[in-house]
Amino acid sequence: MRTIFHIDVNSAFLSWSAVQLLKEGSMLDLRTVPSAVAGDSESRRGIILAKSIPAKKYGIVTGEPKGFALQKCPELICVSPDFSLYTRNSEEMFRILSQYSDRIEPFSIDEAFLDYTGMEQLFGSPLEGAKRLKAHIKKELGFAVNIGISSNKLLAKMAGELEKPDKIITLYPNELEKKLWPLPVEEMFMVGRRTAPRLKKMGIRTVGELARYPVALLEKEFKSYGRMLNAYANGIDDTQVAYAEAVQEVKSIGNSTTIPYDVEEREEAYKILLSLAETVSMRLRGGKVSAREIGVVIKTTDFQVYSHQTKLLNAVDCTNAVYETAKKIFDEAWKKEPIRHLGIRAGHLCSDDCIQLSFLEEDWSKQKQADEAMDHLRRKYGRETVMRSTFIGGVEPAYGGGSLKINHLRKK
Repeated sequence: MRTIFHIDVNSAFLSWSAVQLLKEGSMLDLRTVPSAVAGDSESRRGIILAKSIPAKKYGIVTGEPKGFALQKCPELICVSPDFSLYTRNSEEMFRILSQYSDRIEPFSIDEAFLDYTGMEQLFGSPLEGAKRLKAHIKKELGFAVNIGISSNKLLAKMAGELEKPDKIITLYPNELEKKLWPLPVEEMFMVGRRTAPRLKKMGIRTVGELARYPVALLEKEFKSYGRMLNAYANGIDDTQVAYAEAVQEVKSIGNSTTIPYDVEEREEAYKILLSLAETVSMRLRGGKVSAREIGVVIKTTDFQVYSHQTKLLNAVDCTNAVYETAKKIFDEAWKKEPIRHLGIRAGHLCSDDCIQLSFLEEDWSKQKQADEAMDHLRRKYGRETVMRSTFIGGVEPAYGGGSLKINHLRKK
């Protein structure tokens, strides 16, 4: 049986800022008082990026305007974000993780999966190894982490969410009924704010009810997504920890377009997302990289902008995989306002050999072969040589996007 750790820094930006201030001689630990990391701390503009546990008691939430947070808690201490500091802390944490395993998969700047399988002879049982790793980070870097332990990535991540902060929690398959199934269904990984109400309409209110619900009925409502949700609720996940031999220079690949007309129908938005998915996926395959995160950006006709993203347990580079994920994100995010701009971003890139076949997800292998064949024809004869029938005679271009956006990692 595999042993997987999920390591997550508690209130990362706030913790990292607090530790730095203590190093600089501050007598106040921001983690012990109502505090937050917020944009433009000299004014009332900006949003809350992270908050302390005492700040939560005032109802302060990440992403809300700073002015609203100050109305809830006038004594709230706000500090400006320091992304170079956060990058350094993240790099230092991953350096320590590498001392406990050579199989580490970054999940975000403050999260990682670590395959502990076979490391017991060096560091003890999984619980002993987790305690040792946790204490090592706390002693050397000064901040706390949560560590979830299980036999797969999904359950390790869910374990780390069960109780915070500064905890080590196990969630093995034999513990599902006691620890996972009583939770509200919206706390299940991959159940978003739009999916949860649909599940509740079906009478599914807890993770356990989702686990026991007939798969055929879930597939009828959600297609393959329903099968995946049922598998996740039952703790089934066969994806491996995808560790890269070298860090890719490209951090994310994205494309967006300003639409010449107001989009008010879901199907019209889907066509534009498909067009964008074509270009983003071609660039992924061209760069021989795959994405473990897909994001969608929506700008309304009154210039309100909001974005959502989903982290994937397995990496993708197939056009249909990117498109289907983008559609689910869009359905979760769209508030039915007229749309003037749409974008797709593929992030958390890894080498394309980190793609793994999982029986919980669509098998995109045949589709990928078709994608590669079409890529070859487009490169040789032009992009209009091969296009989907959806775009023939339509307003939407087959390959959408105003200007292709590629973000790079900071040079070391």
